[in-house]
Amino acid sequence: MTVTTRFLVELRTAAEAAKVAESHFRRDAAVRTAALEQERAFAFRRLNLMQAIAEAMASAESEEIAVASAFATLRTRLGWNSDSEARSEVIARFGQVVLAIFRAPDEEESANAIPEALAGFERWYAETRGSPFWLLFEHQIPDTPRVDF
Repeated sequence: MTVTTRFLVELRTAAEAAKVAESHFRRDAAVRTAALEQERAFAFRRLNLMQAIAEAMASAESEEIAVASAFATLRTRLGWNSDSEARSEVIARFGQVVLAIFRAPDEEESANAIPEALAGFERWYAETRGSPFWLLFEHQIPDTPRVDF
């Protein structure tokens, strides 16, 4: 093998290694980007739902009315027009979050009650359903045919 041939083989090897390194980086970046995208989406879904529930409960004069308002908001946000055993179980478990909101006074000592209740609900849902609760908010809009007149 000549010096030139050996040099070209080394360049080809370096080029292939750079190609593989770039491919691995792009794959890893895509995976990380997707994870960050989902994390962001879940954070905004969490914020929007909890804000809507807090607003629905704000004017409630009793715990019973507050809970009913929160559950109605949850059902509306999820598009649940009817009940099923699974939906009833989710709503019942979410009741712990609702009660934490209603019962938490504006004092520092109970500042963790609501986040802990929500985190506990999310853990329970993920363990029992095998997917994050926040995926329920991904509503697929069916394609509708385009009609030209």
